[in-house]
Amino acid sequence: MPSRRSVLRGFVIGAASTAVAGLGAVLWSRTLIGEHSVLTMGGHPMGGMRGLAGGPVSVETLTADPHRAADVRVRLTARREHIRIRGGRTVDGFTVNGASPGPVLRARQGQLVEVELVNETVSDGATLHWHGVEVPCAADGVAGVTQNAVRPGETFLYRFVATHPGTYWYHSHQVSHEQVVGGLLGAVVIESDADPAPMVTTDVVAVLHLYDGQHTLNGEVADLPVTAAPGATARVRVVNTDNGSASVWSAASFRVVAVDGREWHEPGDVSGRMVVVPAGGRADIVLTAPETGAVRLHTGGALSVILGDPATTPVRAEQPSEALDLLAYGTPAPLGFDPQRANRTFDYIIGRRVGFIDGRPGWFWTINGRMYPDVPMFEVAEGDVVRMRIRNDSSEVHPMHLHGHHVAVLSRDGRVATGAPWWADTIGVQPGESYEIAFVADNPGIWADHCHDLPHAVDGLIAHLAYAGVTTPFLMDGSSANRPE
Repeated sequence: MPSRRSVLRGFVIGAASTAVAGLGAVLWSRTLIGEHSVLTMGGHPMGGMRGLAGGPVSVETLTADPHRAADVRVRLTARREHIRIRGGRTVDGFTVNGASPGPVLRARQGQLVEVELVNETVSDGATLHWHGVEVPCAADGVAGVTQNAVRPGETFLYRFVATHPGTYWYHSHQVSHEQVVGGLLGAVVIESDADPAPMVTTDVVAVLHLYDGQHTLNGEVADLPVTAAPGATARVRVVNTDNGSASVWSAASFRVVAVDGREWHEPGDVSGRMVVVPAGGRADIVLTAPETGAVRLHTGGALSVILGDPATTPVRAEQPSEALDLLAYGTPAPLGFDPQRANRTFDYIIGRRVGFIDGRPGWFWTINGRMYPDVPMFEVAEGDVVRMRIRNDSSEVHPMHLHGHHVAVLSRDGRVATGAPWWADTIGVQPGESYEIAFVADNPGIWADHCHDLPHAVDGLIAHLAYAGVTTPFLMDGSSANRPE
């Protein structure tokens, strides 16, 4: 007959085993192994709000005018291959039309752009997401949400109107944490249909990317020389395609004339400050060539855009200790809507805890205390004025990117914006920071709202903004092999 001690020991072990099994069942219930729909995220199907007029619509139907002829036609071919980095070493990655970065896609405001993606050798499939361009949802390029990944030998056609002039970029949104890092990307420039800005004589695209530890500028481990006459002015379109922030500065004064594809209202001269461009963000910098020699615009790392006399090499300037505060830069102007009349308000609070995602145990990101896929679904109706508070309760920077929309930054840590309207599609939220943003829900669809430090997105830092009445037939994982992050 067993002793009382043995019975007690057995009871304790059994209870502990049951508790562990119960915890395991809870965690395992959140693994999302197998095919699933974004519509069931949050633990329940979407619903409860009035939808679009005429009943439910699929994201597939949210397209540009199918009867309108394209003004700009481009074919982009994606391949997996070795990339020869000029000035550096060869890396294994992804190319677009045989190069990385891929070709700069240019259009004028109001033109209809048609891009055919051809996947030649990307075995996991590929897509193209138009980062910052407010495309119709069917063209957003998110595998498993707006389309299926384009498999080797397949093609996909993207169509959208180039509505807002500015600087943007394209990249894959299938296995994005590998394909974007590997170079499946390129810049987009939408030119204004108005007259060019006065005194801007040169337009320069500066794509920043890290290839296997090598900082590059337009795909080269080298400075970018731009020949300019004394007094000539250049607009440098800085595109940060990395997972981390980039700092831009110069010994000479400059102006930040646009952020994330939106012109800044009455920007002033900047001296002794750096501009921090979050992962995925863009900043358009205007500077002037000196009367003699050249001026250096540092773009982070050791690389610079050098404007002026090509026979001279300007000295390097020490990186400023303080960043330009966009909350107070420029002069106020109307937003075009009243954030105080918001009829939808949401919290997006970032934290971290132990758990499982896709069967992987780890230390994962949470949104409002919940872990993927049990994260919030931010439901809106078309025409809503939306306010959102983003708070970073973690120890890492999170560049938060909302697809399909630009948001107005109202405040940071309770400090109200006093400068020009700060419109953004990507906001770098530092540890402990809190932002309040607002926007009008004017682009129906199902839109990712995620961290653009892409390994963070893989580890659960992704939610979605979904319009009532919009559905999707696409699935993630399983036989579909759609893995947007």
